[in-house]
Amino acid sequence: MNGKTASTGAIAPDTTGMNFYAADPSLSDLLDIHLPADIRAHIEPHLTALGAEVGGRLDECGRLADRHTPILHQRDRFGRDVQSIEYHPAYRELEEAAFGRYGIHAMSHRDGILGWKGRYPAAAKHAFTYLFNQSEFGMGCPINVTDGAAMLLDRYGSDDLKARYLDGLTTTDMARLTQGSQFMTEKEGGSDVGKLTTRAVPEGDHWRLYGDKWFCSNADARVAMLLARPEGAGEGTRGVGLFLMPRFLDDGSPNQYRIVRLKDKLGTRSMASGEIKLEGAVAYHVGQLDRGFVQMAEMVNWSRLSNGVKSTALMRRALHDSMTVAHNRVVFGKLIAEHPLARRQLLKLMLPLEQALSLCFVTADALDRAEQGGSQEAAALLRILTPVLKYRSTRDARKLCGDAMEMRGGIGYVEEFVTPRLLRDAHLGSIWEGTGNIIALDALRRAVGRHGAESAMADDLHHRIGEMEGVPDAYRDRLKGLVDKAIAFAREVASRDEYEGDSRRATSTLYHVASAVTLAWEASRVHARRGDARRLLLSRLVLDHKLGAGDPFALQAGAAEERIAGLLLSDKPVAMKEAAAIAGANT
Repeated sequence: MNGKTASTGAIAPDTTGMNFYAADPSLSDLLDIHLPADIRAHIEPHLTALGAEVGGRLDECGRLADRHTPILHQRDRFGRDVQSIEYHPAYRELEEAAFGRYGIHAMSHRDGILGWKGRYPAAAKHAFTYLFNQSEFGMGCPINVTDGAAMLLDRYGSDDLKARYLDGLTTTDMARLTQGSQFMTEKEGGSDVGKLTTRAVPEGDHWRLYGDKWFCSNADARVAMLLARPEGAGEGTRGVGLFLMPRFLDDGSPNQYRIVRLKDKLGTRSMASGEIKLEGAVAYHVGQLDRGFVQMAEMVNWSRLSNGVKSTALMRRALHDSMTVAHNRVVFGKLIAEHPLARRQLLKLMLPLEQALSLCFVTADALDRAEQGGSQEAAALLRILTPVLKYRSTRDARKLCGDAMEMRGGIGYVEEFVTPRLLRDAHLGSIWEGTGNIIALDALRRAVGRHGAESAMADDLHHRIGEMEGVPDAYRDRLKGLVDKAIAFAREVASRDEYEGDSRRATSTLYHVASAVTLAWEASRVHARRGDARRLLLSRLVLDHKLGAGDPFALQAGAAEERIAGLLLSDKPVAMKEAAAIAGANT
């Protein structure tokens, strides 16, 4: 946790050789809380193995794949018009690890992955997502959209489509793997999906698609899920259908669509994103033809949770790097980690990361309860947690990764180190699956204003407050009051169009209150298991720095904060009595 490695001399070392699972006790603690004991025990050696790979060979592959970007070839060597994308061998190694060795894309769909007797809950799957993306963020997209395509096909596809494509989407045999993609964005409609112009024309047992898709990640995937407007359908999202489009037809010939060019992107350079021209491509409708947008929205929500997890992974990697620098570089006669201002900066990196990690697992748990048990309360909770998590965690990742670059100094700006790649990749998280404004409106206008999902959040948070054994009553009362205020504020913003400008602030407030409660709830559980209540200190920092009034002229640093820094930056457990005394002070 403290980032100590062998020093390499005047230049601070990086995380090479670190086991990213062993170095992350927070992840272990949350898995203990959220997973059944048998699944938890089963995945432990696999997470340990992945953690070592992420700190070693997979990290090197991520660096190489980011530097040597995909190349689009318009013809094959015989001059035939057969397109292909050339990838660096390092990218293929990343694919083999993600899809073949660990089967992250198939964990929700197929029994037997990594030897487990059944399928994995979302919390288990996303533990692997979180670790893997600390080495390479770009590969996270192909994993996620293949996972999502399998989900849509399994839920809404005909028996014939399932028989033809589902096994390929969920296999770990690289020779048979059919990676998936999601082609939604058009020039006319990114967030405003109802404006899309792609046409679907019926032809026998299939459809023909015509139009342009403007931003298509995993561009050469063998199966794409996309939206198109059937001939004669009405305007808006209600007239949109969901279609499965294969890259190659049954006779092995290419389908009738072209990759026009690959995007020259700021980040996720390893993964091919392209512009697609549909020229009568064969496709098959999935589910009800007039419910395409609603069905695709389920994939988008899966992706938003995954997006939050991946952004949290970037934050963890950035903190690992910063802690490694701080505990190994001497400036002005002592380690960086011993300077008060640096310690405060490390806390400012740690806090948003731990907030996001906590809410990732709470959201994954709500997803499992909603889908496996059919809980309406869990479904409502998921409906609001997903956009709230996606909105704030992705924005925090951008700032945190930039601040982590400062911890390494000028050399942290050099591409030989991981920090520039983290910063570039972090900026995609808040754009993928909806920009900040769109996500805030989804949380406030729809989840709160239309569905009343904030009531489920309030009930869940009050229930957690009631379970906080050892946490001072005064602190719990303060949390209760903040929950009620945040919910009331969200309802007020959602109630009138003129308050739309406060939607982002209200979404952030829900996030911070939910994370403060969750961190304190986790502290009571972790302390009961292994005597460490440090997450209660993180909860208190959320109240002070994310939900406080913030007098710009008031002193904030000092003995009290230094005490918290000393406890959180140490590997030693924090007793509940000590954590409770600090959390309850001046409450």
